[in-house]
Amino acid sequence: MVVELKAQFSLRNLLKATGLPKSVYYYHCESMQRPCPDESLKAQIQAIYHAHKGRYGYRRIALTLRLSGLLVNHKRVQRLMCELGLKSKVRPKRYRSYKGEIGRIAPDLVQRKFTADRPNQKWVTDVTEFKVGEQKVYLSPVIDLFNQEVVSYEVSKSVRLPLVTEMLKKAIKKLRHDERPIVHSDQGWQYQNKRYQKHLREKGLQQSMSRKGNCLDNAVAENFFGILKTEMYHNEVFKTADELIENIKEYIDYYNNKRIKQKLKGLSPIEYRNQALIAA
Repeated sequence: MVVELKAQFSLRNLLKATGLPKSVYYYHCESMQRPCPDESLKAQIQAIYHAHKGRYGYRRIALTLRLSGLLVNHKRVQRLMCELGLKSKVRPKRYRSYKGEIGRIAPDLVQRKFTADRPNQKWVTDVTEFKVGEQKVYLSPVIDLFNQEVVSYEVSKSVRLPLVTEMLKKAIKKLRHDERPIVHSDQGWQYQNKRYQKHLREKGLQQSMSRKGNCLDNAVAENFFGILKTEMYHNEVFKTADELIENIKEYIDYYNNKRIKQKLKGLSPIEYRNQALIAA
């Protein structure tokens, strides 16, 4: 009883000193005891963030939550990610593959129109470089502009011609007999090579090239390399080139099958292509 009276006396003195209404005091006391309404959402955000190894920013996490049936604003997700200290990564620089002749080897048939009406209508390709200690690794993918899927790729410790010719052969094997995509690249020496151009002609594929030194003419390939290096390579430690190569292969499978895109209506590239084929 004495303790209770002392507590009441202390409360009266506190309210008198601060001028705080008694109802407001009790409101704040109750609110402090209530569970945080964002705890469940924070747990879901953390689960998605870590499931994708920190590769998802607040927009993609918000989209994932909405696809699961939870209505949530992306700004709320951004605020909670800041509170949790969760942050996506930054984009890197790129490898410049141009070493060939100056001049136009093939016309630019894409003209920065990086969309396609159907699968295997327009492909883009490029080469990028990685380093592990003193060892270099090179990646050469073919990307479909319909859904930005990596159709095929070759990864090697050498930047010799088979890096692009083997990639092209694997991509061509996936075509139906009536499909003849445009194959767009920069003016890198590999794409000026007669053997590479012969593979294109034999299959009836049209070669397209960017202007010299203009990376925006091949922006989709540039963007893919930026995403890959941001989410898989930078700030990571690889002991050997072979370990990096395995991680690149694992990431491309993840990118094609699991990594959702807002431009693809919240689907992965493979899911978007399959949905389009069913609708057709």
